[in-house]
Amino acid sequence: MATLTSKGQVTLPKAIRDALGLGPGSQVEFELEEGKIVLRKRVPVETLQRWEGYLRSQLPAGSVDEMMELLRGERVPDGGNKE
Repeated sequence: MATLTSKGQVTLPKAIRDALGLGPGSQVEFELEEGKIVLRKRVPVETLQRWEGYLRSQLPAGSVDEMMELLRGERVPDGGNKE
């Protein structure tokens, strides 16, 4: 259990900080959902930008439906035979 300070601060338990990968300077978001407080680690925009386009570069070109068929194993790329 944590105690709220006069400044409205609480200390997150170490197990929670470790599980979320939180350290000094980490940003978190709080939301109220169905009467419960939800804490989320905020991912910096720079991190998202670093990964932008990665999946696209790893898959063959084609429509979204064609990519989904490949991922599900419903067809084989380059006209290969599916067993």
